[in-house]
Amino acid sequence: MSIDRRKLLQGGAVLAAGAVLSTPFVRRAQAQGAAMTFTPEQGASLRLLRWVPFVKGEEDAWNANTKAFTDATGVEVRIDQESWEDVRPKAAVAANVGSGPDMVMSWFDDPFQYPDKLVDVTDLCTMLGEKNGGWYDGLRGYGEQDGRFISTPLCAIGNAICYRDSHMKAAGFEEFPTDTDGFLKLCAALKEKGTPAGFPFGKAVGDGNNFAHWLLWSHGGQTVNEAGEVAINTPETAAAIEYAKQLYATFIPGTESWLDINNNRAFLSGDISLTANGVSLYYAALKDEATKALAEDIRTSNLPIGPVGKSVELHQTSTISIFQHCKFPNAAKAYLEWMYQPNQMNAWLTGASAYCCQALKAFADNPVWTSNPIHAPYAKASESLRPNGYAGPLGPASAGVMADYVLVDMFAEAVTGQRSTEDAIKNAERRIARYYR
Repeated sequence: MSIDRRKLLQGGAVLAAGAVLSTPFVRRAQAQGAAMTFTPEQGASLRLLRWVPFVKGEEDAWNANTKAFTDATGVEVRIDQESWEDVRPKAAVAANVGSGPDMVMSWFDDPFQYPDKLVDVTDLCTMLGEKNGGWYDGLRGYGEQDGRFISTPLCAIGNAICYRDSHMKAAGFEEFPTDTDGFLKLCAALKEKGTPAGFPFGKAVGDGNNFAHWLLWSHGGQTVNEAGEVAINTPETAAAIEYAKQLYATFIPGTESWLDINNNRAFLSGDISLTANGVSLYYAALKDEATKALAEDIRTSNLPIGPVGKSVELHQTSTISIFQHCKFPNAAKAYLEWMYQPNQMNAWLTGASAYCCQALKAFADNPVWTSNPIHAPYAKASESLRPNGYAGPLGPASAGVMADYVLVDMFAEAVTGQRSTEDAIKNAERRIARYYR
C-alpha cells in the first residue's frame, strides 16, 4: 500500500503537536470544554490584524472567544483593527517585509498574492473539515492552493438587496422584482418619487466588487474562461455595461466615489431607499432610536436574475492567514482551532446576527438563520457564492485583478462617460491581461 508523503508528514505534525501538550494546558482547555490538538509554544503571544467590524455583536463575540482562549492557554492576543480598504495593503506590507501582525483576516483571494509568506495550515484545515462536516467548496477555494491550505477559510459576508418596503409600494410595486428588467423599472420609479436607489461604483472592497461582479455575471460575462484566458471583451460584457448605464441614471448622484461605508450612510440618512449590503445595515438602523422606524420598513432580497437565467452572486469572503514571520505558529494554530470549536464558532455566528455565514457545513443549522425573516437572503451565502476568479481558477492573477479593482473601474469609467463602452472594455481587457500571462 502506498502512502502519500504529504499526508504522512501532516499526520506526523498533528501527532507531534498532540504529544507535547502540557498538562496545565490540557486542564485549562478541558475546563473550557475543548479537546485541543495544537499547543502554544512556551511564552507565546499573538497579534491579529482584522477588518473593522460592522456588527458590534460580532466583535463582542470574537473578543469574548479570544479572552477565553487566553484564559485557557495563557497566550495574550492583541487585536488590531483597520478599515476594510486598508487591511489589504497593510497585510501585503507585513507579508513582504516579514514583520508586523502574526495573523490577518483578509479579503477574497488576497492570500494568493503572497502564498510563500504564509504558514501551511493544511493540518489544521484538514482536521477542522473532518470534524465539522467539511468546507463549502467556494470558501475552501479561497484557502487552498495546489492541494494545500495556505489560509483558513473564515466566512462569507452575505450581500443582499436592502430596501424600504413602503417606498417600493409607493413607487407602484407590491412585490420586489426578481429579474433585472423589473429591477431597472423599480429603480426608475423610485427616482421619479424622489426616493432613489444607490450602489457603489467606487473602490468599495465589498459592496463595489459585489455589485460589479453581479452586473457582469448576470448578463453572462466573465473576466477569463476556464483556461484562464482573458474573456472580458464580449457582447455579454457590453450588455452588462449598457444595463449599468441605465441603472446609474436612476441613482442618487455621486455613487462613483462611494466606498463601503457610503451606501450605509445614505440609506440610514434617508437619502436612498434601496442598495445592496450585509445584514449590518438593518441592525445599524435598529440600534439607533432615530432610525428604528426605518428599520421596521426594511426588507431584504437576493439580487435579481439577469439574462443568464440564474442567480450569480459574489459574496465578500474572509480567511485568516498566519504569516511565516510569526514566532509562535503553534500558538496561532491553537488560536484558530479554538475559534472553530463548536461553542466558540456558534457563539460568534450568533453574535454576528447573520452578518457572517459559516465556512464549515456543520454550523449551517445555527438558529440565527431562521430567527428573523430579514436573515433569509444571507443564509446560503457560503453555499451559493461564485468565486471572483470565475470562470478560471483562483490564484495570484485573480487576486491581482480583484485588488486592482479592474471590474469596478470598467463599469465606473463607462457609466460616468469617462470612456465609451468599447474603450472601457478594452482597458479592462488590457489590465486583466497584465495578470493572466
